[in-house]
Amino acid sequence: MRVLIAQHNAELGRLWAGFLEREGIDITLVSSQGGALAQLRAQAFDALVLEMVLPDGGAIAIADFAAYRMPDVPVITVNSSSFFSDGSIFQLLPNVHSVMQAPVIGEDLAAMVSHLNNKRKRVPSAP
Repeated sequence: MRVLIAQHNAELGRLWAGFLEREGIDITLVSSQGGALAQLRAQAFDALVLEMVLPDGGAIAIADFAAYRMPDVPVITVNSSSFFSDGSIFQLLPNVHSVMQAPVIGEDLAAMVSHLNNKRKRVPSAP
């Protein structure tokens, strides 16, 4: 499984990556919207973990581009504020499957990514 993490705090991004790597997940870590979009242009991912606000943009633009490039890729957003606490993010971006409130516990993030991966594997293909 390949996961893209977009987190502007390098130390926190490495911490999240470490929890996922211990689960056998291949991680690409970027610190900006531009870095995430470049990675999405270059390769496919099985899931995205996106900080809602990045220095040069944020999760909305990344998830929207990902939906265009890889319509079935699940997105987990991490939110540090109360913005989108009403669930409206799910109406804006159909590929968002979860919103986690910061601070995120690494084990919880790994469990959510594994759950989405297992769920994705169980979905039958269209005939």
